[in-house]
Amino acid sequence: MREALSEGRKARGICGDNPPVGCVLVSGGTIVSRGHTGRPGEDHAEAMALAGLSEDQKDVSAYVTLEPCSFQGRTPSCARSLARSGIKSVFVGIIDPDPRNNGAGISILKAAGVLVTIGLLAEEVERDLGPYLALNT
Repeated sequence: MREALSEGRKARGICGDNPPVGCVLVSGGTIVSRGHTGRPGEDHAEAMALAGLSEDQKDVSAYVTLEPCSFQGRTPSCARSLARSGIKSVFVGIIDPDPRNNGAGISILKAAGVLVTIGLLAEEVERDLGPYLALNT
């Protein structure tokens, strides 16, 4: 999750009002892809990381600082994209307090059979994302 936090910090200054989310994909203890929130209307962290994943990767876990979005806005639902990708487990720093999400992304992942763990480095994630999340609730 520390790597996901570091990745998310790359989005500061470019992501507009969106939170600077980071995502790393791990297989066999090695980071195989990473992503962060792009400019408004561009890929979210999860989509960027999934785009960098080779098709032959097996048993991949995602570490994402903020709950993947459940809804389609300017970009597709990250929770649905992760569920379709075959990712086995998702570790989430904090739940997204945005009322459009707020647990709905977790529900999508669990319904798809993805193992979800919530609260990994939650205090650090909250410190990083708190100011951005206050703008969107």
